[in-house]
Parts: sequence; C-alpha cells; structure tokens
Amino acid sequence: MKKIMQYIIHPSKIILYGMNKGYFRWIPDKTYLKWKYMLNMKKKLDLENPKSFNEKLQWLKLYDRKNEYTKMVDKYLVRDYVKEKIGEEYLIPLLGVYDRFEDIDFSSLPNQFVMKPNHTSGDIYICKDKKEIDYKSLKKITQKWLKRKYFYLHREWPYKNVEPKIIIEKYMGDNIKDYKFMCFHGEVKCLFVCSERNTSNGLHVTFYDAEWKKMPFERHYPSSKEKIEKPKNYSKMLAFAELFSKDIPFVRVDFYEIDNKIYFGELTFYPGSGYEEFTPEKYDDVLGDWMKLPR
Repeated sequence: MKKIMQYIIHPSKIILYGMNKGYFRWIPDKTYLKWKYMLNMKKKLDLENPKSFNEKLQWLKLYDRKNEYTKMVDKYLVRDYVKEKIGEEYLIPLLGVYDRFEDIDFSSLPNQFVMKPNHTSGDIYICKDKKEIDYKSLKKITQKWLKRKYFYLHREWPYKNVEPKIIIEKYMGDNIKDYKFMCFHGEVKCLFVCSERNTSNGLHVTFYDAEWKKMPFERHYPSSKEKIEKPKNYSKMLAFAELFSKDIPFVRVDFYEIDNKIYFGELTFYPGSGYEEFTPEKYDDVLGDWMKLPR
C-alpha cells in the first residue's frame, strides 16, 4: 500500500519504474536519457553544452562509442585485456564460465565462491557454504541475469553487444575495501573507497585526492567516519589506473588489496550511470571541469 501511495503522490516514479523494467526500449537513446536525467536529477539535461560530471557522462553514452569499450566492460573478456596490460597475477582466480546454469558442475566447485553475470552491473551471488544453496532459486536468478538487456536500463552503449555469460570466481573474503580510481584522460584526479558494505551501517563512500587527502564532498552515499589507511600498494594501483585509462575521456578503474596483494576489480565508464548527486552540489561541476569531451 505504501508503494502504491508513493506512485500516486509522485507519478514520475511510475515512468522510472517502467524505464527500469525495460518498457521504453522503443524510445531513441537521446530522448530516453533526457527523460531519465530529468526524473532522477530534477533538472534538464543539456547535451549541447554539458558542464557537470553527470551531464558529461550522458554525453559520452551517446557520442563516445568505441568497439574496445565492449571488451572492457565484459567481466569475462576484460580478463584478457588486464592480462595483456599488467599480467594475469592481478586477476581474481576464475573457476568457470558458462552459457547456461545447467552447464555448471557444482560438485567441482569449492565450498565458497562468487557467481555473477558478465554483462550487467550490481548482480552477484556469494556462496559461503554450498550446503545452503537453494538450486531452484539460484537457477531462476541466473536465468533472469542471462535474459537481462542491461543496455536498455541506462543506455550505456558498451553493454549493448556483450554476449551474456555466467562467471564464477574465487571467494576472496568479507568486507573487502574497493579502491575506485577516477581517471580523466589518463590521469587520476581523485578516487573513492567503498567500505562497510556488508555491515549494519551500510555502504560508505569516501573520496580522496591523488595525494590521499580526504576531499570535502560526498556522492549519494555518506563518507566513512572511520580512518581509512592508504593501501600499501597505492602507488602501483595509481600507475595501473593511469595505464588503463590512457586516451579515454573518463573511466573508473577499480582494485582490491587483499593480503597485501593487488587484484583488479572492473572498468566503469559511467559511475552511478550519471544519476548520483554530489553534496555540496558544486562538485558536480568541479569534476565536470576535469573532463574534456572529444569532438
């Protein structure tokens, strides 16, 4: 009932719900992004003269479309890309890749593992004990993953031609911090740390500049009140991030540090899909100034 009342009070939520369910695939990308930006950010999207970070991410979705981006967002194929750039030792061990749930031999898997699709964002299944698996439910989840046309959710072009697969990786532990480097034209201008993800406090996102000085803004999530130490391999992470981001207007490069060793996370071209607010708001323009759009 509360949900229904929310839709009555805020009819725009009905349209957003329909967009998130894929009911508006027929709408051209440019029109779709203008609608969704207005509904999420409560202001018009200026694609003729974009200034803010979030606006420029929408512009990049439409006009910066390179074939190699598809490989870079594919969580399976990007492994070859990372191997070529920095070496296989920085990859989380792969336990298997599958086209169908029925192909998975669970008896050959360790007791703990991580399962996810290669072509979406945010979908993940963490197994900490195989005895606890509800195989019927898990099959439904993975089938839903494989059918999902993630491109149509936010019109993030690199995902459009990724061939859906299920990948299974080694489980690396709980509450691992993510170090996410924001790279503009091959230079790390800032980064943020995701912490407390699986705690009662909820996810915290804390921004630092390249010198590891805490920055005076937040983006969508609160910053952590805990003191976050600079990772031991920070300088190497930073160098790798700049290597991956060379000649790209913007890309976020993610790493983990586990037992003093670096592991690659993923490459993200549109953090929050360009719909996450900054506090104070002026930092949307500050980060926007760092990004020079290609012609």
